[in-house]
Amino acid sequence: MSQCSLEQLTIGKCTPCEGGIDAISLADAEKQMAVLDGWKIASDGKSISKSWNRKNFVKSLDFCNAIGQLAEVEQHHPDLHLTGYRHVEVVLTTHAIGGLSLNDFILAAKIDSL
Repeated sequence: MSQCSLEQLTIGKCTPCEGGIDAISLADAEKQMAVLDGWKIASDGKSISKSWNRKNFVKSLDFCNAIGQLAEVEQHHPDLHLTGYRHVEVVLTTHAIGGLSLNDFILAAKIDSL
């Protein structure tokens, strides 16, 4: 996989994935992570995540809902965790392939632009 710029990711479009492709290698995923701010790659290389603290519960819930709307448009759905009333964590992986795909990086960049 060739590395995409942040702009390429932000204007990119997630493509349906029903399996049948290889997950991005850990080495390629680590290279792609260089353009994302604050995202972390799991030690097994199968997911990326980022956490935010919002001002209050309502702001946190609004953020989760905005991510949900974006995910629905992109048809790529993250795991969303709202804990401690204002802590939001997003975990991205491509479940159909058991690892990371370009979709995960596209959605991460778009979430950061919210």
